[in-house]
Amino acid sequence: MPTTTLDSAAAAPAPSSAAAGDRGAVRAWIWTLVGLVVLMVAVGGATRLTGSGLSITEWRPVTGAIPPLSHEAWMAEFELYRQIDQYRLLNAGMSLAEFQVIYWWEWGHRQLGRVLGLVFFVPLVFFWLKGRVSTKLAAVLLGIGALGGLQAMVGWIMVASGLEPGMTAVAPIKLTLHLTIATLILGALAWVATGLSDRARPPVAPAIARGAWIVLGLLVLQIALGGLVAGSRAGFAFNTWPLMDGGFAPALSTLFAKTPLVENFVDNVALVQLQHRLVAYGLVAYAIWHAFVAWRIAPGSAAARRARALASMMLAQGALGIVTLLLVVPLWAGLAHQVFAMLILVMAVAHVRANRTDAVEAPVTAGVARG
Repeated sequence: MPTTTLDSAAAAPAPSSAAAGDRGAVRAWIWTLVGLVVLMVAVGGATRLTGSGLSITEWRPVTGAIPPLSHEAWMAEFELYRQIDQYRLLNAGMSLAEFQVIYWWEWGHRQLGRVLGLVFFVPLVFFWLKGRVSTKLAAVLLGIGALGGLQAMVGWIMVASGLEPGMTAVAPIKLTLHLTIATLILGALAWVATGLSDRARPPVAPAIARGAWIVLGLLVLQIALGGLVAGSRAGFAFNTWPLMDGGFAPALSTLFAKTPLVENFVDNVALVQLQHRLVAYGLVAYAIWHAFVAWRIAPGSAAARRARALASMMLAQGALGIVTLLLVVPLWAGLAHQVFAMLILVMAVAHVRANRTDAVEAPVTAGVARG
């Protein structure tokens, strides 16, 4: 039986209360996944900032769900950690109790990933079998699930890079890839969840729609650059603002000190931080301009209000980034900066999605929608 879209559903007779309940249940489930992904990013950020990411040196997708349950098991895990260079070069002499602190952060991050997988796939199978999710929407969600599987593999590749001889942390480019995939997963889930709204929306001017896409694109780029900052620990250097190394930017000899040249863009703390600053300036400025354009074209509209809210969030995030830099990345500020970026991403995706005149396919079949 053919499926319907939200637009066609709006033109058709009102769906039954059962169909509306089905749609609401699917929408609530996807928004729950959005919240879990944000939590996953937060725990991952805490794991990174506490230096916990290499505390578990093996990838055991199934048996790794069970933490050490005896003193002997703890000592075995601790001994594995003591074989890597992070322990030998940074944490020599660490006690078992200190090791347990960093172990629990990493174990919690991996365990949350397992929980997220269950919360994703079990309801998906249930809703699909019950006919509450169309084949098209299920295919989209399975694609997002595949991204989740890729994310798990990239996560282990990232950890493995930090276990190599001479390494005391994961490779910045692999951490950035890990964060970028998480960003894509979060954005895709927010896109689907927003598209399942029952509200009818008026058409939006093309200039507003284009501007929303540009804001989103710049934001994704900025999050990726933030991954490079985190991976190279660039936030712990040049802790002044608005000046950087006594000027707007460090000298070219500092920015391009590494060879080959391309390595500076991913692993030179000076250039990595400058990139993050410059894109931040551009992003905040464009978000403000986008809000002005939306207000000028459609004052008082929902699109203008969303654009204004997005610009306000960008300004707040910029201020938080400056505070994080000046305080030399305390745990609370680093986490707040990372988590707030994810919330802005959700808002930016919702803004783009709400500006579209064609809505996503409803998760109910046409027959159910007609009651």
